[in-house]
Amino acid sequence: MGRLSTHVLDIARGCPAAGMRVELSVLENGAWRRVKSVRTNAEGRTGEPLLAGDALTNGEYRLVFHVAEYFRASGVPLPEPPFLDRVPLDFGIADAAAHYHVPLLVSPFGYSTYRGS
Repeated sequence: MGRLSTHVLDIARGCPAAGMRVELSVLENGAWRRVKSVRTNAEGRTGEPLLAGDALTNGEYRLVFHVAEYFRASGVPLPEPPFLDRVPLDFGIADAAAHYHVPLLVSPFGYSTYRGS
């Protein structure tokens, strides 16, 4: 059964990014449709896959990570406007039967991602 998951690590403080808001959208007929909005748990993960089984289909997806909101709530001083406010990651699902894991490593001034396992 295919599934989509994410994990966010705060590399500025060396810990999971607990409480970060993450929005998932799918591209349909040339427009983004929001599927869900979740917050990461104490481990920087969502409590369940973002999509799984029949809900995961081939197509183009977007995850938006609300990083400035997270860092402000964590007490990290940010400039106004912040260098990074929201981090959008656009990616494709080519095999809906596979596991797609999209982690984000983030600080107030940079980020990295990859297809994880």
